[in-house]
Amino acid sequence: PACGQAPLSPSVLQGNSAKEGSWPWQASLHWKGQYLCGGSLINSNWVLTAAICFNGSSTIASQWTVYLGRQTQLGMNPHEVTRGVQTIILYPYTSYIFYDNIALLKLSSPVNFTDYIQPICLADVNSSFHNCTSCWVTGWANMTDNTALSGNKTLQQVQLPIIENTDCVDQIYKIYNFPYVTDKMICAGVIQNNISSCMGDSGDPLVCQQDSLWIQAGIVAVDNTVQRKGRVGRALQQGVFSKVSRYQSFLQSNVGPTLPLINPNTVVTTTPTPSSAPSLGHTVLLLAVLSLLLTT
Repeated sequence: PACGQAPLSPSVLQGNSAKEGSWPWQASLHWKGQYLCGGSLINSNWVLTAAICFNGSSTIASQWTVYLGRQTQLGMNPHEVTRGVQTIILYPYTSYIFYDNIALLKLSSPVNFTDYIQPICLADVNSSFHNCTSCWVTGWANMTDNTALSGNKTLQQVQLPIIENTDCVDQIYKIYNFPYVTDKMICAGVIQNNISSCMGDSGDPLVCQQDSLWIQAGIVAVDNTVQRKGRVGRALQQGVFSKVSRYQSFLQSNVGPTLPLINPNTVVTTTPTPSSAPSLGHTVLLLAVLSLLLTT
C-alpha cells in the first residue's frame, strides 16, 4: 500500500534519539511559531493529531504551521517542508479532553512524498492489536524523564507493548477504582501504581509494524503539561491512547476515499521477545487531563 513505508528506517531501532528518516509521517505542530504538539501525516493533504492541542490555544487555522520531514527542533533540517493550515476539524466530543481526543488538520497545500516524508497507514475499524504487540511512540518530548530535551532537540522514540483493553480496564480499576477506560481507547506500556516515567506530547502517534508496513494504532491524548491530581489523575497517568480504528467514520467523512486504511487481514500480531521488550523506565507514557476531569 501507498502508506506506512519508511525507506530510511534502520532494520533495528535502538536508543531514544531517532535516526533521520526513521519516522517519515511525524509532524511538528506550531502555534504562533512555538512548538506545541505532535501529529502524523495520513495523506498529502491531512495531518492527524489530538483535539486537546486546540484547547486553551487557538482554533484559528492561520495561526498554525505544520513541519514535515523535521528531525530536530533546533538547527538545520534540510529535508523539511512547511505548510500552513487551511482547516481544523475537532471531533465533537462531549467529555472534554480525554474522551474522543482526536482532530484533523487540512494543510494549506499538498505535500510531495520523499524518503523523509511519507503517510502512515491507519488501523481499520476491524483491526485489533494483540497483547504484547511491540509498538512505538515518537515525538519531541523527553521519553525517559520529565525534563526538557537538550541540544538540538532531536526526534525521540520509545518502544511500548500493547495491553489488551480487558486487561487494561481490569488493572486500572483494581489500582485506582477508575472504570472509564473504554473501547475507544488503546493501552500500551505498564500499568503500575505510583510510577513516574516517560512522556509523549499530545498528538504524537503510537505505531506498530507488520513486516515492512507501519500502522497507526493510537494517538497520545494528553501530556504532562496539565496538572495531575486525585484518583482520576493517577489512573490516567497510564499509557492510554485514543484508538484510531474507532474513529473511522469521523476520518472518512472528512478526509474521504484517500484515507489510508488497512484491511483487517493485515492485523498486527507480533509479540516482542524478552530481550527486545522495553524496560520499565521506558515503557510508561504518562497522560493527564485538565483539572476539570481530575477532581476526586
